[in-house]
Amino acid sequence: MNSYRVAAGTGIRGSASDQLGGPRGIFVDVNLDLYVADFHNDRVQLFQSGESNGITVAGTTSEYPTITLNYPTGIILDAEKYLFIVDSDNDRIVGSGSSGFRCLVGCYGKGSESNQLFFPSSFSFDGLGNIFVIDSGNERIQKFKYIKRYCVDTPSIFHSIYYSSLTGNNQIYYRDCKKQNFYYESIQLKIIESGYYSFRGSGEIDPYGFIYKNKFNPLDPSENLLDQDYDKGSNVQFKLNIYLNVNTYVLVMTTFDLKETGEFSIGVLGGNKVTLERLGTTVNIQQKYSSKLTEDSPTYYRDCQVPQCHYEILQIHVNTTGLYVLWSESNIYAYGYIYQNDFNPLKPSENLLLSHDGECNDEQFKLIIDLEINTRYILVVTTRDPKTIGDFSVMISGPNNISLSSFSPKESSCVIGDQCNFYIKGIGLTLDDILRDKLQPNIVLNNQSFSIKLSAALTIIMFVAGLINSILSFITFQNKDSQQVGCGMYLLASSITSLLTISMFIIKFWFVVLTHINGSTSLSVLRGGCASIEPILKLFLYLDGWLNACVAVERALLIFKGVKFDKKKSRSIARQTILILPFCILGCDINVQDNFDRAAAHFSAVHDHVDTLEYLINASDFYVQNLPFLPDAESIIRMHAGYLPVGSKTNGELFFWHFAKKFIDDKPRTIIWLNGGPGQSSLIGAWTEIGPFRFLDKNTIVTNNGSWHLYANLLFIDQPIG
Repeated sequence: MNSYRVAAGTGIRGSASDQLGGPRGIFVDVNLDLYVADFHNDRVQLFQSGESNGITVAGTTSEYPTITLNYPTGIILDAEKYLFIVDSDNDRIVGSGSSGFRCLVGCYGKGSESNQLFFPSSFSFDGLGNIFVIDSGNERIQKFKYIKRYCVDTPSIFHSIYYSSLTGNNQIYYRDCKKQNFYYESIQLKIIESGYYSFRGSGEIDPYGFIYKNKFNPLDPSENLLDQDYDKGSNVQFKLNIYLNVNTYVLVMTTFDLKETGEFSIGVLGGNKVTLERLGTTVNIQQKYSSKLTEDSPTYYRDCQVPQCHYEILQIHVNTTGLYVLWSESNIYAYGYIYQNDFNPLKPSENLLLSHDGECNDEQFKLIIDLEINTRYILVVTTRDPKTIGDFSVMISGPNNISLSSFSPKESSCVIGDQCNFYIKGIGLTLDDILRDKLQPNIVLNNQSFSIKLSAALTIIMFVAGLINSILSFITFQNKDSQQVGCGMYLLASSITSLLTISMFIIKFWFVVLTHINGSTSLSVLRGGCASIEPILKLFLYLDGWLNACVAVERALLIFKGVKFDKKKSRSIARQTILILPFCILGCDINVQDNFDRAAAHFSAVHDHVDTLEYLINASDFYVQNLPFLPDAESIIRMHAGYLPVGSKTNGELFFWHFAKKFIDDKPRTIIWLNGGPGQSSLIGAWTEIGPFRFLDKNTIVTNNGSWHLYANLLFIDQPIG
């Protein structure tokens, strides 16, 4: 009779010692001990024969972690009990030895070269020690030959010994981008001969060693990382055995426990001498600037992505060229930006040198930058979230004294609109221009800003005063004695148009306010308001102006002719003028409309081309409305669409769709996008290939910083219909 039992795991995914998370590979040794590549837990578990609780022998959760695994998928144990692991998401094969784990294959990042792997899944050894690897991402099987001369121990001749200490003046970083911070020292290594080298650290502290290629970024400790090691309880606390080519590397010395201080030494063994030189500087605080972001602090559109972020601008005065470190200390999520020469809050990417969003630094910005004398540098301190206020301090460490002072950028008084969505206008501000940056959507009027409430009160007062003035004027000039000449008739008509103008103005004001406050206002309501209120208001306004002009002209004629002035003829001309004037104004207003806009209006009246219309509606629904995964979406593109006749064909029309450039400036460039692009639907391609958004997958959308709408107008032209 067969007997079955569970060798490892509980049947429920987990990370406890008796649980597994998606196991992918196993190995059973001669003692019936079971080794498991625990895929989702990034570890290798050892289940000794008859035991249900495993021991982590590889991975960051092991007792003495010497390697970081990402999705291990295969494991083999040799006769000397050394482990060999397929570290799939790190695209490499690693093996253990007397000095801990080391990289064997794929040690220079993923790729398709002969010494690289791309998501390997499994491997095996032959009798000669050669490794065969299933290189899944590259769709191939790789064979790596065993060469004995490269597997001997590294020469135990110390070519270099480096002595130093970690103190309270050393720089601090977040080793794993978590809350704990550690003192560290970075040391530049210059390798003049390729080969295997061993770096051994020890001291009165508990040293932890990392080696990087080319450079070390304390704000992204995983960048350029080649290897790391820590061996608690040993006389040699870390050993890094690694093959290095002729190049420059960085060895980072830190500690296992946070903020340890003490002396340490690093011995270097290898085939040739290695030059070790300390990088960076100790913390030498030259300036501490304290301030506060308040509700009165200016706001801008941070990174053209987050609106209404309070900020403060500081000018940096550099006395000595060198490397400086600037960081913030505050109870708010602080972002920092350094600009050269000037800062324009309307164009936050212009003149930008360096920025940091607090990542891997406990939500506080840290800027490491070379600064030169006789150069103006601008530091902008802002926040992650809109309308965040609070105290902050800026600390500066560097080779010499440095100072900060307030700075005021140059601003144009003719800028209209939101930051990062603005245009420059010389004259004639519309009500939408004046109010759009002040109104807060989905907030009742009582909770709007003081300027909005004041504008509403003044508008009502102006309406009441205008109403009284118009009524009194109407009563005055409807008297027959006041209409003996054309001037009286003009003024009577003007009293009526003034009343209508002030009435339409207050309607326009409240339409703008209410539609901006109510974010759910339908598009048809907005279109109706634009199509009716604005033209009627313009008509009455122009009519009132022309009537007053007629009054001035008639009074000039009265003075010029004196007693010869014909009152009867004057009244006749006035009647005809008042009757014809509205039609003249309407005609002029219509004629100045661009043919492009009239073609766009024609688009809504087309009924013959249902397929094209449905296609556009469906496309709009998908790309504009159906975006639940894009929070706080806003309108960023102005567009016109319609049909234009092609030649003399009765049924020949050319569909066009014009998208306006986001920023209006003096460079009106236009891209013409013709239908029938190679291998793609032209309209879809215009939106997803070079358009404002890119879809990583069906549920992930990102903005496209290289989109056409940031640099030029786009004219999409479809093929003729009919």
